[in-house]
Amino acid sequence: MRWWESSVGGPVRGRIIALLRRQERSVEELASELGVTDNAVRAQLQALEREGLVHQSRVRYSGGVGKPATMYAIPMEAEPLLSAAYAPVLRALLESLDERLSKRELDTVLRDVGRRLADQSSGDANGVKQLEARVRAAAALLSSLGAELDVERITGGWKLRGYACPLSDAVRTEPKVCCAIEELVAGVTGAEVRECCDHEGTHRCCFEIKRTA
Repeated sequence: MRWWESSVGGPVRGRIIALLRRQERSVEELASELGVTDNAVRAQLQALEREGLVHQSRVRYSGGVGKPATMYAIPMEAEPLLSAAYAPVLRALLESLDERLSKRELDTVLRDVGRRLADQSSGDANGVKQLEARVRAAAALLSSLGAELDVERITGGWKLRGYACPLSDAVRTEPKVCCAIEELVAGVTGAEVRECCDHEGTHRCCFEIKRTA
């Protein structure tokens, strides 16, 4: 059983997701396949819509008498949330790169990844003059990616102290993955950043952001 079939609000919601991944369906069609009432399906669909996992794709007109049917589907942007492939694929990719590239080349590649992520994600921090606000924007971005961290004031700047790592599986394979996040934080804050992550036991993110002269 795939994780979301039992974890996204219970087995009924999981089964709805499985059915909608195959093709769009109406409330009545879902209720028939699940053996539950239309109202039960509507309640589950409303919850899934709030989570962004389901949307109303179109209205189907039958050409006959009666109200047209609203069709539901999985939005394209929700598909990555339902995949468990990213972590093992990333881990295998890092192992392959580590075998083929020198340490310097691997470091360069991972830092380029971080800069690309920053270019895609730093819109909210653009134009923000205060460094602290940009640091908090970087913290919010990392949190949205799965990090659990605090923003601490230190001498000459700030520290993002983490209690978990959103890329722990990849970091376990290649600690230099943290360089990508270091470049991401640097790109968002526009400041000097030093990675000081804990790679022992439970991986924990840690980045020091220093004011530049």
